[in-house]
Amino acid sequence: MNQDRSARWQFWIDRGGTFTDIVARRPDGTLTTAKLLSENPEQYRDAAVAGIRRLLGLAPDALIPAERVACVKMGTTVATNALLERKGDPTALVTTVGFRDALRIAYQNRPRLFDRHIVLPELLYSRVIEADERVAADGSVLTALDLAALRLQLQQALADGIRACAIVFMHGYRYTAHEQAAAALARELGFTQVSVSHEVSPLWKFVSRGDTTVVDAYLSPILRRYVEQVAREMPGVPLYFMQSSGGLTRAEQFQGKDAILSGPAGGIVGMVRTAESGGHQRLIGFDMGGTSTDVSHFAGEFERAFETQVAGVRMRAP
Repeated sequence: MNQDRSARWQFWIDRGGTFTDIVARRPDGTLTTAKLLSENPEQYRDAAVAGIRRLLGLAPDALIPAERVACVKMGTTVATNALLERKGDPTALVTTVGFRDALRIAYQNRPRLFDRHIVLPELLYSRVIEADERVAADGSVLTALDLAALRLQLQQALADGIRACAIVFMHGYRYTAHEQAAAALARELGFTQVSVSHEVSPLWKFVSRGDTTVVDAYLSPILRRYVEQVAREMPGVPLYFMQSSGGLTRAEQFQGKDAILSGPAGGIVGMVRTAESGGHQRLIGFDMGGTSTDVSHFAGEFERAFETQVAGVRMRAP
C-alpha cells in the first residue's frame, strides 16, 4: 500500500443518465478511455465499476484492488436525474405548527406574469408533520417542543413507509435546541435519513433554508445507496465525487444538496481547463445529455451562484 501513487491507475468518470464515460491514466502515464451504458442490469450492476474492471482486465465480479488504483474521481447525474424525474425517497417535512404551507406558498414570484394557467412544481415532501413548538427571533422559547405529540406523528410516518425527514423550525438556523431534539427523536425511532436545517443550510430565510433541507432529505438516501454500492466494489480505494460547486469531496461526505449539478460542474471545469491549454479564455459550453441539456459560459473566471433553482426546486448551495 506504500506504492508510489504515480505507479498506479487513476480513473476520472462522468456518470450520466444515458452513458458513463471513463478516462483512465495508466501507471506509465498514457491515457485510455471507455464508454458504457449507465443502466445495463443484464451485464453489470454499475457502469463505472464495470468500466474500471474492463480497463484493469479483471473478472466481472472481482473486487477492484486498492494496490492498483491511486484514486477514482467521479461526476454524476444520479441526484440530478432523481430530481428531474421525482424519484427521490418519500420524505416528511417536520416544521413549526402553523407553517405547514410555507414552502408551498414560498416567495410568490411571478416569472411568467401573464400566463393564465400556472402549473406549480410537484412538492418533494409527501407529508407535513407540525411540531408544537415556537422560538422567537431573540431566542426566547414561546412554546416548548412537545416531544410526546411529535413522537406519535413520526411513528405514524414510519408505519406508512416514510424513512426520510427534513426538520425545519422557525429561527432554527440560530437557536438549534428544538431541531436537535426533534432530530434525535427521529433517529431514535428509526428514520434512516434526517436532514436538519441548521446543519444543512444554517442561514436565515425560512423558505430557502427549508427548501434546501427538503432537497437534502429527498436525495441523500438515493445518493448514499449509489455511493455505498460503488465503494463496496473497491474497498480501500480513495473515492471522490464532484460537487455542484466544482470541487471534489470524499465519498462519505457527499450530500444530496451538494450533488444536484455534480455532472455539469465537472463538465464546466473540464471545458475550461481544456480550452485554457489551447489559449482560449472566453467560452460557451453546451452539453446535451440523454436526460438534460446544460449551457454555460466562462469569461476568465468561474462564477458561482449561492441560490439556484433546478426542476422547479429552490436550494441554497454553492
